[in-house]
Amino acid sequence: MKTRVHSADLREMLLEAHYPDYFYDPTSTISERTYRAELLMGVGEYHEINFDGVHIGYGDLSLKEHTRLLVQSDIETVELHFTLEGNSEAIARQFGREIGFKSNEHNILYTRGFEGFMNWGALQSLRIFEVNLAPAFFLKFLPDEYASFRRFKEQLRRGQSAQLIHQHLPISPQMKGIIHEILHCKRSGMFKRMFLEAKVIELLLLQLEQVGRLEDPRRRTLKKADVDKMYAVKEILLDKLDGPFSLIDLARQVGTNDYTLKKGFKEVFGTTVFGFWHELKMRKARFLLEEERRSVFEVAQIVGYKNPQHFSTAFKRFFGLSPGQLKGH
Repeated sequence: MKTRVHSADLREMLLEAHYPDYFYDPTSTISERTYRAELLMGVGEYHEINFDGVHIGYGDLSLKEHTRLLVQSDIETVELHFTLEGNSEAIARQFGREIGFKSNEHNILYTRGFEGFMNWGALQSLRIFEVNLAPAFFLKFLPDEYASFRRFKEQLRRGQSAQLIHQHLPISPQMKGIIHEILHCKRSGMFKRMFLEAKVIELLLLQLEQVGRLEDPRRRTLKKADVDKMYAVKEILLDKLDGPFSLIDLARQVGTNDYTLKKGFKEVFGTTVFGFWHELKMRKARFLLEEERRSVFEVAQIVGYKNPQHFSTAFKRFFGLSPGQLKGH
């Protein structure tokens, strides 16, 4: 099994990675490797961990310009995909349409080989986390309880590329916690493999439960029209980080009331309106400080803080270090 990454004009082979069948290597309990990129498009690295039936990948890249790469892979896989930061688009004949992920979104994808283009916008930090599972490994944990699960299982049986749910879902705080544990695991050998396999299953559990809550009429309290309004509020927050907004103002903009917005946003995205907005502000601020080297005063203004000291306090509370400490690294 192999994956190749080319520049879009095919002039340069950027990466060629080979894997044993379904990541099983009889000579090693667990294997790891890191690819570092220092290209015109940006700098960063991609780290991967492999063991029987499981591939874990984490990419962290700072892009200087619009990037378009041709990706080719002959691997049949179920991918648990998490875009932690940044926006990306995939255009592949297997899916017959463009699939785009925005910051803080996840989904589960199946493909029997992949050939297509990956696009990323300029001047952004891109952090993705993905787990590729052998279909047989994944199917052990996919119940038949909901229509989307049954449909996805049938698509796997037919070898038809698909995504579990049409609309990507928000990454919950619990999911982020598990991803953090995976990335910072200090164990080694068989103990590391056991730990990572357990965490991968736990992460899959959270994804399936989130989809189940949307489909289970006993748990769903929002009508589809109200769910659409929650996504409309999300887009408003993404487009205008400096605000200011109130719950009443946001609710009026999408044609609902503040009570429905407060309750519905938490149900759909697993966090509050202002918790979500605050995280967006802080991650945008970090990008401006680290990658564009903007001043603390300027960044505070961009993300809606009139007082730079209030911004610095909020930033340190969120990341554990002040803007000045970050710029000094």
